[in-house]
Amino acid sequence: MRIYAASCFIFATLSVLTSTPVVCFADGPADNIPDNVRSVPPLGIQISETDRKDLEEGLKKLDTLIGQIRLTKHADQNRVNALLPDVEIFSRAIHQGLEYREFFSPGDVKNAESVLAEGQRRAEQLVKGEADWVTQKGLVVRGFRSKIDQTVQPYGLVIPDSYDGTGKADYRLDLWFHGRGERTSESAFINQRMKQVGRVAPKDTIVLHSYGRYSNAFKFAGEVDVLEGLEHAKKNYRVDEDRIAVRGFSMGGAGCWQMAVHYPDMFFAANPGAGFSETPEFLKFFQKETLNPTWYQKTLWHLYDCTDWAINLNQLPTVAYSGELDIQKQAADIMEETLAKEGISLTHLIGPKTKHTIHPDSLREIETRLASLAKKGRNRLPHEIRFVTWTLKYNRMHWLTVTGMKSHWEPARVTAMLAPAFGFSEQADHRIHVKPENLTGFRIDIEPGLGPFSPVRPLHILGHKIPVGTDRSVHAEFHLDGDKWKLGPAPIEEGSLVKRHDLQGPIDDAFMDSFIVVRPTGTAKHEAVQKWTTSELQHTVEQWRKQFRGDAIVKDDSAISEKDIASSNLVLFGDPTSNSILAKIIDKLPIGWTDDIVRVGKQRFDAAHHAPVMIFPNPLNTAQYVVLNSGFTYREFAYLNNARQVPKLPDWAVVDLRTPPDSLWPGKIVAADFFDESWDLKVQAESR
Repeated sequence: MRIYAASCFIFATLSVLTSTPVVCFADGPADNIPDNVRSVPPLGIQISETDRKDLEEGLKKLDTLIGQIRLTKHADQNRVNALLPDVEIFSRAIHQGLEYREFFSPGDVKNAESVLAEGQRRAEQLVKGEADWVTQKGLVVRGFRSKIDQTVQPYGLVIPDSYDGTGKADYRLDLWFHGRGERTSESAFINQRMKQVGRVAPKDTIVLHSYGRYSNAFKFAGEVDVLEGLEHAKKNYRVDEDRIAVRGFSMGGAGCWQMAVHYPDMFFAANPGAGFSETPEFLKFFQKETLNPTWYQKTLWHLYDCTDWAINLNQLPTVAYSGELDIQKQAADIMEETLAKEGISLTHLIGPKTKHTIHPDSLREIETRLASLAKKGRNRLPHEIRFVTWTLKYNRMHWLTVTGMKSHWEPARVTAMLAPAFGFSEQADHRIHVKPENLTGFRIDIEPGLGPFSPVRPLHILGHKIPVGTDRSVHAEFHLDGDKWKLGPAPIEEGSLVKRHDLQGPIDDAFMDSFIVVRPTGTAKHEAVQKWTTSELQHTVEQWRKQFRGDAIVKDDSAISEKDIASSNLVLFGDPTSNSILAKIIDKLPIGWTDDIVRVGKQRFDAAHHAPVMIFPNPLNTAQYVVLNSGFTYREFAYLNNARQVPKLPDWAVVDLRTPPDSLWPGKIVAADFFDESWDLKVQAESR
């Protein structure tokens, strides 16, 4: 449903967080040349010695205070420890700016002074066990320690004047995703969140501005950043779980689309504007790029192509926005077309004669609609669910969870409907209708008090009788046995593996949870392998900092502890000769690697100039991944347009090292595929 009025959506320009236009260097024909890739982020200005000295002295003072906080014993030590990231984010921001030359204008340097001053003020308070910012209204910057790499990450809040932290009322919260900003360092982000409300500030609403770990369209670690920031806010503020909205514009609009279709049961409303909603059509339309994807690249587009997941919006009220003259209107147009094929009419507000910006009247219209939706809040028990997933990574919608798939990267669809009986006739319907496609397992969980079913008689699901708890809860799990659905989880033989939620690949998934880069202390058997693995390890660490604003934890293979194996994904670089951890597990991996050959099924590759990359459940702890010789798989060329930032490699690949790494690939990919649902090599791997 398109609505043309003096109405648009969230905010103007390719700005980072505010309505103030900024220069953005992305998205031109020059960015379609893999052999000539500019740096993202760009190299900043050379600041004066006076400015450098002032910042370094201020940073030294701040770090000294942080050291005092850590050494001082407080009456409520747990509280002080929990608040320490609120101070550390200021130190880390300035360290990053100085060390990596990420001040891009004299104004950035001036703003860094403000960032330092606030960090020092908080540190001086926390030394004494005080923290006035936790009760502050208006603009507040908070921080948390990420589970991924233990770095402190910032986010911004707008706390309404009406907020009462001691009262009984919980508050609506709007997640806000910013636009692309290649110069949005931590220092720039924190400064903006200290000084600028932004265009979105609904009455009596907490607004959470996610940093999203820089400029990745809130995908991968950026996605985790959103979830971690939200959880931190919920622990520290009175947030109504049923009144959380997801919103964004430009790159933030893209982030909004993907969060909405992947987590449709988290929000009472979604409000995406501009941005992009899928990869191939957007790049051809917007970037004028000629695409030549491999078969597995096309397959991996399914991960973040929101058109493939559009049906999941059936229970999530969505108000999309586009400017009539905005080229990025394509994002909502293609979602509108896709939803229409599912019989769903997208509410799509069109800003007349408007380019990549927001019309004031449109913002008022959006806020009116969202305020109305917020009154009702999230529907915690929709009576009908229509859900699709392409991977067990995103496997839940309200009371239904997919636990097994016939084949990853083919759509698994479920239609399910609650049919409570109102009456006492034995013939009356009293069931949950379920129609599964490409599933091998699913679970139904209805929380206590929510079930619409009577406990005096059984509930029918797929021919099975399920008891209803006296608390009106329903819990039932099913698995496919041949062509029949049976009660209970699928039986798994001891020692067998199966793809499951958060253990399904591809390689990039390992970097969405705690990971450790494991550096080899030995020397590889072949010089080419030694040189390549050393270079790729360095590339992984450097690019993790640049693109995900983190500090990868790097440990020697000899230093890996049982605790590390139990808690983290291990990213192993080297070969079985150079890396002792890899040597321990190589015979338990489906891809063989000896001094002479790399073996994949019947395929053989000369180990003198080939190396495997892969992801697999760690044989030392199958609850975690092990990765061989790879960081996140998209490289420098993808940084130039957020729509390109999707996985480049599947579960495994073999790299011919005679072709040097470039902005697209770690070398020449001579074989690649996904593992099957049991983490075994697929038969077709032999012929690809």
